[in-house]
Amino acid sequence: MRLFMDTANIDEIRRGAALGVVDGVTTNPSLLAKEGVEYRDRVLEIASVVDGPISAECISTELGPLLAEARRVAAWHDSVVVKIPMGEVGLQAIKRLSAEGIRVNTTLIFSANQALLAAKAGAAYVSPFVGRLNDGGQDGLAVIRESVEIFENYDLDCEVLAASIRGARDVTECALAGSHVATLPSAVLFQMMGHPL
Repeated sequence: MRLFMDTANIDEIRRGAALGVVDGVTTNPSLLAKEGVEYRDRVLEIASVVDGPISAECISTELGPLLAEARRVAAWHDSVVVKIPMGEVGLQAIKRLSAEGIRVNTTLIFSANQALLAAKAGAAYVSPFVGRLNDGGQDGLAVIRESVEIFENYDLDCEVLAASIRGARDVTECALAGSHVATLPSAVLFQMMGHPL
């Protein structure tokens, strides 16, 4: 299972990258807002540190503006994967963008059906929110397992990227469930190295 860091803090990313185990980064506007930097500048800075996919989220809610934003963000760097939220407009955008060769990470996935739709539309990644599902009394790992099995059954060219990870044990559970990728808050990545013994 590949490990991405879910942060926009460049110092944390440098520290994680130095471990030799970080395969990519996921960001979002909330994480960027905490940093007080321009989104494009930080994405380019991350690309200079991590040789792997960098998910950068789009915030437009209507199809035309969303497509324009996604194209603009994708042009920042070859490593950029645009994050598009699940939904009717999102699926329309994914279909068009993937046909243009733009890689998409579909965010806000809460069911295997949503993952299936995003994969069929052409997404490169789907991001089930494990922690948020668990917080709501549902089984986030079931969505991971079901999505992985569906993708394997039908040879869908899409990877399951476990998101909303709350702790080190979640990483283990996601790996056992077959997730292709997990994106981790920095604290969880560094927590994985330690043990009371």
